[in-house]
Amino acid sequence: MPQSSERSKVGAGQIVLLIVLAALLVVTGAWAAYVWNASSDVPMSTHGWIALGLGTFFSLLIGCGLMALMFFSSRSGHDEAATPHFRERREGEDRT
Repeated sequence: MPQSSERSKVGAGQIVLLIVLAALLVVTGAWAAYVWNASSDVPMSTHGWIALGLGTFFSLLIGCGLMALMFFSSRSGHDEAATPHFRERREGEDRT
């Protein structure tokens, strides 16, 4: 059984990946702030704000729902149920 200190070691590749992802997050945040401030002169009606809010809400709702379904399917075994039958059929096929 590996000890906890052996499992928690982080390699150089993982550190580089985290640094790159953090840099992308900072650049994206700076770009979003720039675009938000650059478009401050554009007026938006009440209907526009309502549409923006509803679109954001339903996009997040659909994304969270699909993620929940994915985790439920993975944990309940629905994803793995077809695999043994597929392998048995593939192994039993005569390819001549």
